Amino acid sequence: MKKIVILISGRGSNMQAILEARLPLTVAAVISNDPAAGGLATAQKHGIVTRIVDHRAHRDRAEFDAALGKEIDSFNPDLVVLAGFMRILTDAFVNRYRGRLVNIHPSLLPVFTGLHTHRRALEAGVKVHGCTVHFVTPELDHGPIVIQAAVPVLDGDSEDTLAARVLAEEHRIYPQALRWFCEDRLAITPQGTVTLKAARGTSGALVSPAVEP
Repeated sequence: MKKIVILISGRGSNMQAILEARLPLTVAAVISNDPAAGGLATAQKHGIVTRIVDHRAHRDRAEFDAALGKEIDSFNPDLVVLAGFMRILTDAFVNRYRGRLVNIHPSLLPVFTGLHTHRRALEAGVKVHGCTVHFVTPELDHGPIVIQAAVPVLDGDSEDTLAARVLAEEHRIYPQALRWFCEDRLAITPQGTVTLKAARGTSGALVSPAVEP
C-alpha cells in the first residue's frame, strides 16, 4: 500500500476530503508550516501523525525547504500531497520530489495561475471555471495535469459563490487523482503530459451557459 504525506497551511478541507475518501493508501503524516492551522486538529481526530515546520523559524525559503524535506523524508512517502499549502517552494525542493509531488489549483490550468483565481475568472467573463490536480514542477502552476473538473459561471456569481462551487469539485477530484496514483494508473510522458491507464472516454461536452433545445 502506498504512503503519502499531506502538507497544509490552514483548515485543510481538501485534506479532510482525502481522509474521508477511504483510499487504498496510508497517510503517514500531515505537516503544516503554521502551528495554528485548523487542519492539524482534524488530522489528529483521524488518528494521523502531525508535525509542524514553522517557516517563521527559518532564515529564508531555502532553509525552510531543507527542514521541511527532512521532516517529509522521515516518513519515506511515495507521494507528497499539497492541500492548501500556502508556501512557494524552491526549485531544489520541487526537483527533490519530482514525479512525487502533487497539488490542486482552483482554476482550469493553464489559465489563471497564481492567486485570486475566482475574482479573475469573473473579471474575464469566462463561462466555465474549475479546478486542476497536477504534478508540481518548478514553474508555478504549470505541471503535468492529472484531472480537471469544470463548473458553470452563473449570472450573479460572487467570488464566494463561485469558490464554493469549485471547492466541491476539488473535494471530488483530488481523492480520485490519488486513487489513480495508488493503482499505478498514472504515467508522465516525455512530452510532460499525464496518461491514465484504462481511461474511459466520453463523447459529451460541458457547455455553459446551457444551450436551449
